[in-house]
Amino acid sequence: MRFSLSREAFLKPLQQVVGVVERRQTLPVLSNLLVQVQGVELALTGTDLEVEMVARAVVEDAEPGETTIPARKLYEIVRALPDGCRVSVSVSGDKATVSAGRSRFTLATLPANDFPSIDALEGVERVSLTEGLLKDLIERSAFAMAQQDVRYYLNGLLLDLRGDSLRCVATDGHRLALCEAALPGGSGTKRQIIVPRKGVLELQRLLEGGERIIELELARNHLRMRREDVSFTSKLIDGRFPDYEAVIPIGADKTVELDREVLRSALQRAAILSNEKFRGVKLEASPGRLHIVAHNPEQEEAQEELEARTQVDGLAIGFNVTYLLDALGALKGETVVLMLRDANSSVLVREKDSERSRHVVMPLRL
Repeated sequence: MRFSLSREAFLKPLQQVVGVVERRQTLPVLSNLLVQVQGVELALTGTDLEVEMVARAVVEDAEPGETTIPARKLYEIVRALPDGCRVSVSVSGDKATVSAGRSRFTLATLPANDFPSIDALEGVERVSLTEGLLKDLIERSAFAMAQQDVRYYLNGLLLDLRGDSLRCVATDGHRLALCEAALPGGSGTKRQIIVPRKGVLELQRLLEGGERIIELELARNHLRMRREDVSFTSKLIDGRFPDYEAVIPIGADKTVELDREVLRSALQRAAILSNEKFRGVKLEASPGRLHIVAHNPEQEEAQEELEARTQVDGLAIGFNVTYLLDALGALKGETVVLMLRDANSSVLVREKDSERSRHVVMPLRL
């Protein structure tokens, strides 16, 4: 097997797949990339048995074949080569030689037969949407995923297909982020799947935005995303996501409307003097005003007073300031609305003129 291509053309697919490969592996072959040449196409595959990524590139001077090459070493070598150089790879026996200009590197390989592959997906339902739409949905919701929660089904992102729309929902039990969008042409599919945290983060890294159409394939235990240069497959979490609609507060009739960037800046300043453990800030609403107060065990205090469009009087609620800042960072509109009910209820944060993106934050007792 041999092939050659420019450094830049080689580096892009390597960057796409190397993130999937875990540094510590139980199987030595999982530290390697599966490298396959067919005709003028090079396919690079990386997997950790939960997530699989296949990236493609066009090569020259190619001789077909397949092998596995250490992922990190190959990536670091190509990355360290000078811009604009031509990289040639040839395999002989159990060694792969990477050469560029006067540089030459010999790497140990493992047989391609040892490399695990995800079988062809069965019972697939397909959904087409633009890359920019999926990227936006994930970015506005994925930050609320749990990390290493014993409720394993929270350590991922729910994709809720509702026929003509798609919702992405994440929660860690303290806050919830929901974003939805209409699907161009609809899908006709009604189904909920949970994509694990690593799969979500790799997919987020891979998506470039824009109007390019991508295809999602939903099988019983896997999700696959296809684009002309790359295909990404992730196992799904086998669990039942909580009834998230029950968490969205109903009857939150007390509204506070204010400039998103002004509120965000005030919360960032108040956070400096909040308790490092609980990160609590108190929001106190009065007609035309929102007061923000933060304390810490050193008896230090931060106070911010903001103009707000509200008729609420005498309502004070504590929240984790990090959760509020994350929610505000995921919204795009200039004006946000805080929807409150009482001192013991969650707040619903959304843009003034849109309910497409909604965030729920549980209260803190301060």
